[in-house]
Amino acid sequence: MRSAFREQVGALGTGIAGLCDLSGRAMQHATHALLNADLTVAEEVLGRHEELTYRCAQVETDAFTILALQAPVAGDLRAVLSALKNVADAERMGVLALHVAKIARRRHPRRAVPDEVSCDVADMGRIAVRIGNDVTDVVLNNDSGKAAQLALDDEAMDDLHRHLFTVVIDPDWPHGTAAAVDITLLSRYFERFADHAVDIAGRVIYQSTGAHA
Repeated sequence: MRSAFREQVGALGTGIAGLCDLSGRAMQHATHALLNADLTVAEEVLGRHEELTYRCAQVETDAFTILALQAPVAGDLRAVLSALKNVADAERMGVLALHVAKIARRRHPRRAVPDEVSCDVADMGRIAVRIGNDVTDVVLNNDSGKAAQLALDDEAMDDLHRHLFTVVIDPDWPHGTAAAVDITLLSRYFERFADHAVDIAGRVIYQSTGAHA
């Protein structure tokens, strides 16, 4: 019974890693669509989101099945409940990528990102993609080094988020209210994407080592 339980919990981890990978790739494609006004890629991100939703539901069902049939307690119970929280975070990462793609689609054929801030937004996108890859590795391999890098990337993302906010509220901002709202939302989407990934990594490392990432 114990061996079967461990296998089931391991399968949950593999499933969550797959969700993180899907969300990371969605953000990569959404960022491309955003910076290049690529409607085709934006539509692909929107169309593929259903797969993430379906796979999240599958992993959640597996976790609830473990709770119902294995009745875990103490540390084992925490492991399953932690997995459920990780599913929710991974799903939210995918939703944030979806929001980025929607802005790209809404502003097409124009680029949603003015030239003055395109480098900052591109940097946020690159960090988000790296974070998506790293959190997948953390979930699969309990990689504490990658978890530490995630925390550093999250700090860099926060710095960019604060910087962009100061740019769009400057009285000399020349692109109007709609563009300011878009940039504020996009910055927030990237920043929250990183936050959810860091939360996942922190739970995985804590569950594995008892130490916070």
